[in-house]
Amino acid sequence: TIAVLDYVEPSVKGTKWGIGGTCVTVGCIPKKLMHQASLLGTAVKDAQKYGWQIPRPISHDCSPVVFAWCHHVVFFDRNVKYLNIKGSLVDEHTVKGLTRTGKEIHGAIQHGITSGVIFWLKESPCAGFLTGIGLDTTFMMCSIPLRGFDQQMAGLVTDYMEAYSTKFSRRSVPKRLDKLSSGALQDTFDSVLWAVGRAPETKSLNLEKVGVKLSKESGKIIVAADESISVPNIFAFVVIGEVGVDHGCPKLTPTAVKAGKLLQTRPMMFTPLEYGCVGLSEEEAESRHPSIQDSIEVYHAFYKLLEFTVAERCQHVVCERDGGQRILGLHFTSSNAGEVTQGFAMGFQCGATLTHLTETVVIHPTCAEELTKVNVSKRSGLDATVTGC
Repeated sequence: TIAVLDYVEPSVKGTKWGIGGTCVTVGCIPKKLMHQASLLGTAVKDAQKYGWQIPRPISHDCSPVVFAWCHHVVFFDRNVKYLNIKGSLVDEHTVKGLTRTGKEIHGAIQHGITSGVIFWLKESPCAGFLTGIGLDTTFMMCSIPLRGFDQQMAGLVTDYMEAYSTKFSRRSVPKRLDKLSSGALQDTFDSVLWAVGRAPETKSLNLEKVGVKLSKESGKIIVAADESISVPNIFAFVVIGEVGVDHGCPKLTPTAVKAGKLLQTRPMMFTPLEYGCVGLSEEEAESRHPSIQDSIEVYHAFYKLLEFTVAERCQHVVCERDGGQRILGLHFTSSNAGEVTQGFAMGFQCGATLTHLTETVVIHPTCAEELTKVNVSKRSGLDATVTGC
């Protein structure tokens, strides 16, 4: 018999949910739905340029957008016992259930909200500080955007967001958050969403007793590439609720789903300008070959979609310079970037080369075809702007 122990600690605001986990309830699924809501808002504005007569003003009402998504759970059909409780290790072969019980910036917990709350709000700011649904949004960054991803592409994403009225406060670190008698937060914002990552909740698992090793720096479980840890019969996946593992792979749902199968990850960022990638970023490729930087070639192109002419899109391909120019990384910003990247990911795993890419017969007109036409390298210094079909 297999048992699943699953319990979510209610947030300070009282938000809680049942079976489904982070992805289904407060992560990938609602995020994609709200991204779609934002895209529809942009599409309504674009429709007017295509001749559609749409009454003004165009506005978004959060009250009906309490998404009722469902996840068909097959636990019960497969004789998996579901327990809505926390768990703790007794020894290497025994897990016991725990009863439900239960570093701070001043005011952060009392007055701010997190992803555990934001997708369940019944009134503005609804499911996101989204410029796309008409909210005045400021994004505070203490370092760089999309850390860990290719920074040329990350820069395009933030440029796009700024072009569509999202404000950025760069190199900023909050000290405290105070709520005034008016209800506003420090006379500036109505709501503050914290997107600062998660601290691992490993203390209650009794890991030390059974010899599970944790990272001294992060407190996360140290995990090998095959998901094994320091105890032979215990395994940890890249994404295990709020626990966290020190793995070296992106902490994303697709990585967890395919854990142990040694597949390449295919991250997708549902930023207003969608960004999809597979493989290494330019920075990662160079860091792995610091003494032979000339062995890496990066081809890139800037283009504008047939449908949208406001913002520039970009793709670039990181590949080996010699031999067959095996592709090391592929990066793409455009509408439906996730769908496009998913398709190219299979070829990437089969050892695709630049020649394979450029000799592919395109489907025209599509945004995906632009990836097959890259021919300008960064090394050349030539203008990479696409000027024709």
